[in-house]
Amino acid sequence: MSDPCKVLMVFPLFNAGSFWNYTEACDLAGARYPAAPLGLVTVAALLPAHWEIRLVNRNTEQLEDADFDWADLVMTGGMLPQRNDALRLVERCRAAGKPVVVGGPDVTSSPDLYARADFQVLGEAEEIMGDFIATWRAGIRHGVFTAAMGKTDVTKSPLPRFDLLKLDQYLHVGVQFSRGCPFSCEFCDIIELYGRVPRTKTNEQVLAELDALYALGYRGHVDFVDDNLIGNKKALRKFLPGLKRWQEERNFPFEFSTEASINLADDADLLRDLAGTNFFAVFIGIESPDTDTLVMTQKKQNTRRSLRQSIETIHRAGIFVNAGFIVGFDSEKGSIAAGMIDCIEDTSIPVCMVGLLYALPTTQLTRRLRAEGRLFADDGQPQSGDQCTAGLNFETARPRRDVLDDYRRVLAAIYDPVAYFGRVRRLGRMLRRTRGHRMVRGDLRSFMRLLLRIHRAGPGTAGPFWRMLLDCALHNPRALPYVVMTSALYLHLGPFSRQVIGEIDREITDVDAGRRQVHPPAAEAVLVTA
Repeated sequence: MSDPCKVLMVFPLFNAGSFWNYTEACDLAGARYPAAPLGLVTVAALLPAHWEIRLVNRNTEQLEDADFDWADLVMTGGMLPQRNDALRLVERCRAAGKPVVVGGPDVTSSPDLYARADFQVLGEAEEIMGDFIATWRAGIRHGVFTAAMGKTDVTKSPLPRFDLLKLDQYLHVGVQFSRGCPFSCEFCDIIELYGRVPRTKTNEQVLAELDALYALGYRGHVDFVDDNLIGNKKALRKFLPGLKRWQEERNFPFEFSTEASINLADDADLLRDLAGTNFFAVFIGIESPDTDTLVMTQKKQNTRRSLRQSIETIHRAGIFVNAGFIVGFDSEKGSIAAGMIDCIEDTSIPVCMVGLLYALPTTQLTRRLRAEGRLFADDGQPQSGDQCTAGLNFETARPRRDVLDDYRRVLAAIYDPVAYFGRVRRLGRMLRRTRGHRMVRGDLRSFMRLLLRIHRAGPGTAGPFWRMLLDCALHNPRALPYVVMTSALYLHLGPFSRQVIGEIDREITDVDAGRRQVHPPAAEAVLVTA
């Protein structure tokens, strides 16, 4: 069908106050942002092949008026920390007279906030983009297209348009094997958006995506963006042998990272297979060392094993752990700071994303807090960052000041340079890599930049860093590339933690002075029946 269309795809800015920006680490590597926009390049592959597509990532490049002038249609959308810019883009499109389509997790969770967009794509795009295209071709310039949550057949997902990316702008590129998670954590929106039955692509699909990246000349870090890679262990076991053969035939061009649940440590065979395929890092949501909290939040899988032993098992398999922790649960009894600090030190996890609890729009937590009259209204006000700086959007069970004080104490302790590089040193001794790190373009330059800039991370940083580096070189040189990676992240994490502590101190001062803004409660959900 001859219906040319020029589509401008725009990936919105993440808010500046975010744990995940890693600005200094990107600069070390000559990159502009950590991760490439996998969702948009997947949607691009669902559009007619003869439509022209231009991709602009606002986190890495400028969006020019000429881009708008060129476009017939604008497509955008993203996550909660991108909401501010996504809404600005909607208004810019309206001012320019350009129809705009918005999709992604935030509009799916909070469609009312995006009412001024011409089109909304709610849910997974694979099975509904055809309806949008038919609507567009019919000359209709508004509509809402909705997919049933967690039902999309991901074997129909197309090969992403990696060719639209400027690959040298990113620290890593993403691929996806599965969607969904078998667990039902109260605070998590993954099961609401993608379901509790993990759906997997075929082995051939994923290997074709890696083939495409390889053909484009990409080498280095590839992140499996799955919410829980081991959610469907049976499918993963069938996939890994083929992935290992693919790697071996090409002399291991990629190193992989992913996200998984703590029960990964229970499966020695699976750990060995992941390490042998060249997985080097995994993000695990630990959330809290307190058993009562884990039970209340329905994260019981973390209570059935020793956290310290589990993390050590993963480290000794050659895969290092990054972890998430949360402060502000209702079940917290008195101060939790010391227990959380001890847990982080005992497990020797350097990079810990510690955040304040945030009730995401579609979660069980949000529904409970709303029913209890404790949830603050989402009035569409600008988001200041991620849960590090914009958490606690509800009335806390224990005094808010105490929660904030615990949070600042944890951040101050774990991102003290002596503590941080002490954990990196212990990680360096444990990490048993079966394969050496493949040097890619810019690695040596990045390392030299790190040596010259490490003092910028704050007073008292250089000494612990050099002691750690020497210790690793003497005791486990194969781990050196990975302790260097975690050291590079400290260039962001050290200053960022101090920035967050400053913001929390100001909020505590306001609480003490009685100046804390009083938020109206969210309205009760009303069930309307015919």
